[in-house]
Amino acid sequence: MNEPRWLSSQFPYPSAVDGVPGGAMAWVESGRGRDVVCVHGNPTWSFLWRKVFAALEGQRLRLLAPDLLGCGRSSKPRAVAWHGLDGHAAALTAWMEARRLQDPILVVQDWGGPIGLLAAARAPRVRISAVCLLNTGVVLPGRFRGKGFHRLSRAPVLSQVLFRAMGFPLGWLGRVQADRRSISGEVARAYRWPFRSVADRAAPLGLARMVPGGPDHPSVPGLREVEAWLRAFPGPVELVWGRKDPLLGGALARHVRALPRARVTETDAGHFLQEEVPDIIARSIRRLAGMQEAP
Repeated sequence: MNEPRWLSSQFPYPSAVDGVPGGAMAWVESGRGRDVVCVHGNPTWSFLWRKVFAALEGQRLRLLAPDLLGCGRSSKPRAVAWHGLDGHAAALTAWMEARRLQDPILVVQDWGGPIGLLAAARAPRVRISAVCLLNTGVVLPGRFRGKGFHRLSRAPVLSQVLFRAMGFPLGWLGRVQADRRSISGEVARAYRWPFRSVADRAAPLGLARMVPGGPDHPSVPGLREVEAWLRAFPGPVELVWGRKDPLLGGALARHVRALPRARVTETDAGHFLQEEVPDIIARSIRRLAGMQEAP
């Protein structure tokens, strides 16, 4: 795939591609050593992890970041209905098993949390050794109250106009940051780039519709499986949270209650905290890998 120089200069990681159920999954890789799998959410791609990769350069870690199907450099199923928790997890499970990972650390954010953990739960040949959760939703709330963003995604006609024709929410990512400048200019352009074709914009809408509006939503059984797996997980877990996130900042409390042994690091970042506090995330990964923290 030929990419513009303005993009490759920001993200100098070529992708490899694997066939998985549903299409072709692209991923980037950097370094050698302990396996660390980083899974993004909606509506981003592996570009989101570039600052974390840079912060961990030379650290005896093998960093891998896949692009979920429909996102980034991966193939893009054009039916919104394709995008469900089970389908995304099946694709990621196949990719993880093909990589022959050795006791990987799993680092997840946004929808990367449920998708990544469900893939891990269903991948018998992949033994996750540690988990780092970043502003995600892997513990179900007591009451289902979606944000306006998610309610818009379920409006039959309006959602098609907003998400498909107008490219929502790609032009608004800076608004969920503590520092709006962290996603602006060429960085914001890089997030929009994989979705420059209207025909390729099914994933942002489909992933938004995956958020449950009630207990009978199709995502709920998979989310319950994820929560059960995480509660029973015997390895170390860390939560690194951006408390200024208007979408999931308040979700930290229920995750802390459900995971009383987890180490918690609160930050003043917003939703896409990889853009604002990559060094703090890198420190968490080093701890989970058993490395000495840098002074």
